[in-house]
Amino acid sequence: MITTPHYLASQTGLHILRSGGCAIEAAIAAAAVLTVVYPQMCTLGGDNFWLIYNAADKELKGLNASGRSGSQVTRTVYENLGLSQIPSRGPLAAITVPGVVSGWDKALGYAKEHRQARFSLDELLSDALVYAEEGFPVSKSLADWIVVDTDTQDTEQRCLQRYPGFAKLFLPEGQPLRACTRLRQPDLARSLRILMDQGAAAFYEGELAHALVRGLRDAGGLLTEEDFARHTADWVEPLSTPYRQYTACNLPPNTQGVSSLQILALAATLDMQALGEGSADYYHYLIEATKLAFADRERYVTDPDFVQAPLEHLLSQDYIHSQAARMDRSKARDFASLLDPKGDTIWLGVVDGAGNAVSLIQSIYNDFGSGIVPEGTGILLQNRGSFFSLNPKHPNTLEPAKRTMHTLNPPMILENGRPRLVYGTMGGEGQPQTQAALVTRILDFGMTPQEAIDAPRWLYGRTWGASSNTVKLEARIDRAVAHDLEARGHVVEYVADYSDTMGHAGAILIDQESGILQGGTDPRSDGQALGY
Repeated sequence: MITTPHYLASQTGLHILRSGGCAIEAAIAAAAVLTVVYPQMCTLGGDNFWLIYNAADKELKGLNASGRSGSQVTRTVYENLGLSQIPSRGPLAAITVPGVVSGWDKALGYAKEHRQARFSLDELLSDALVYAEEGFPVSKSLADWIVVDTDTQDTEQRCLQRYPGFAKLFLPEGQPLRACTRLRQPDLARSLRILMDQGAAAFYEGELAHALVRGLRDAGGLLTEEDFARHTADWVEPLSTPYRQYTACNLPPNTQGVSSLQILALAATLDMQALGEGSADYYHYLIEATKLAFADRERYVTDPDFVQAPLEHLLSQDYIHSQAARMDRSKARDFASLLDPKGDTIWLGVVDGAGNAVSLIQSIYNDFGSGIVPEGTGILLQNRGSFFSLNPKHPNTLEPAKRTMHTLNPPMILENGRPRLVYGTMGGEGQPQTQAALVTRILDFGMTPQEAIDAPRWLYGRTWGASSNTVKLEARIDRAVAHDLEARGHVVEYVADYSDTMGHAGAILIDQESGILQGGTDPRSDGQALGY
């Protein structure tokens, strides 16, 4: 079974599974299609992170394929330009090496080493190539984001048509692409052919690396060919915490995986049945748990090669219970996040017939990333580096060859050492919160994955450009519940039902006795959950 936020990617992944491919191969093929058909969320110019369960060895592996900042990228560069923060768009935001291709390559190598792989990289990229060459129908989501990001009144965060490569791709003849029109990407197709012919090394040391650096340099960027050549994707040890009779797993920093696990650990101290799903108490306690977890995130989470977070302490039962005691049932905690992480991202999950499982998340950070498309490549580069701080005292301060704190985190729930729930979502600060919604609704309240994903969602934090943190509720949430939250001190803001703001979630629930899989996909996305 596979679940992704776009139907074409899900269909590709299912084809790989039906053809005898393993979970890793299906994930790569689907992820590659998503870089073509969902460029507002992810491209070859982004990063990815993996949780991989190997059923034969009963091994859970973590893979960090996020890029580091360039060797010439320093705070002084921005200070000399009179900037107090890194621009959110443009060449000075495209300051980290893209890691997506290295993640695919490393994961496929693992599948080959463990005799799971049946396909080569070029075979796995074949559907992506077809959609790049022959085109695909523009989704409403893609069309809507093009309109949003060509707002000429917002030159700081939008107005992406100022970048020639973006305009060439998404505004043919000067007009935004409309839904259900065909989008062909011949430059991206050429880049995919190079990867298929020459392998992943071409992206970091070969023809594509040269083209990306040259195009970025011409636009005023800072990355060098040496930065690309030094890039590596790295295996990391997953983190875990108990949740009821289960084990919740995620990745360590530079991801916010520890925050997602802290929220679940705090939720595990609560009697969910007594609270009741969808009650004011339910929302209140999970929002308060989020605030406590985010406070720790701001203190500690960055590249562990630069700052080591006290992970064992942060997930210890003593610390979790002391934090739980700080949650006031009647009053919202006053917490103003100094960070403002966003996330236009994709998450996908796969479980194959042998019991192998993948939780994969990849992103270019904001919608359409930096907006920079180096000439001739068709590859839209991420702006993940814009999340670095220029404050030298902040743990996530900008330094050369450093990985920034990442909102991306791919979760998985194990039971008796085997996958029970493969789940995840896009959505920046919303990722840990929606993960908590899925886990509590499925494992505590017995919802199916689809019911849990469909249910009304909330989001504590800021949307891009907002000046304050609010609790965003989908409009169908009971007004009495919302008024109760306001009475406790929460600042409530309503958003449309099934809003993109709430992210695109997915989940696969595994019955370990029967082997039956239940999948779900988000109606807020263009996705499908498919199995056989």
